[in-house]
Amino acid sequence: MSEVEEPVEEEEEGSPGWMATFADLVTLLLVFFVLLFSMSTIEVVKAKAVFGSLRDAFGGSENPTVDFSGSMVSKEKDNTSLSVLELSRIRQEILKTQENTFNAVRSYLSKKAVEGSVSAVLDEGTITLTIGDGLLFNPGEETLSEQAFTHLEPLLEIIRSNREMMVSIKGYTDNDEVPEGARFKDNWELSALRAVNVLRWFIENDINPLRITATGMGDLNPLFPNDTPENQAKNRRVEFSLERTIHAPKK
Repeated sequence: MSEVEEPVEEEEEGSPGWMATFADLVTLLLVFFVLLFSMSTIEVVKAKAVFGSLRDAFGGSENPTVDFSGSMVSKEKDNTSLSVLELSRIRQEILKTQENTFNAVRSYLSKKAVEGSVSAVLDEGTITLTIGDGLLFNPGEETLSEQAFTHLEPLLEIIRSNREMMVSIKGYTDNDEVPEGARFKDNWELSALRAVNVLRWFIENDINPLRITATGMGDLNPLFPNDTPENQAKNRRVEFSLERTIHAPKK
């Protein structure tokens, strides 16, 4: 009787099973770190424009540049770290400067005894000065009245003394429709012409036209509901928004 030979187990070819699991794990870790790196990388072009301009505004070095690693290169110091904390600090400095300017503006308006006709508000670094339309224009007119210059001159001095500011002039009306036969198509056109005429007066008084813009807003963004004549009168106004903008044309 012949002996029965036991079957010989064939060895599996290739890498052991644990190797495939390990390779998957390493690949996932690599992808994870690549994602982290991509989210932490600074957009160089935007960082250069923003950070370089801020340095100029606060008396920093001339012609700062950013290399492809996201670091700052200047004449005084190379490879300065561009960090979120530093940008935040500069923003806080701008807001603090605006707050100081706002306090000076309020003090100036009080000294000129025009606080009752010119209101001042500071919001997120923007100083907004508001004058009722009745102080600048006759009813239904777009040209400046004779008394308008008395109220605009203090604003002219404020704009002159803050040359790094950009000024946005916005004209507003109430929601009453323009009567038939009027020279204006609608309130939007009336508010725009009023804003432009105010802008023209500032330019005629040596304010750089590159610093100032004019926009007609019509009855948009009312301060109060247009439900009473008193509220409508408050909504008819001209606003002057002063913002501290980097590289503003100075004059």
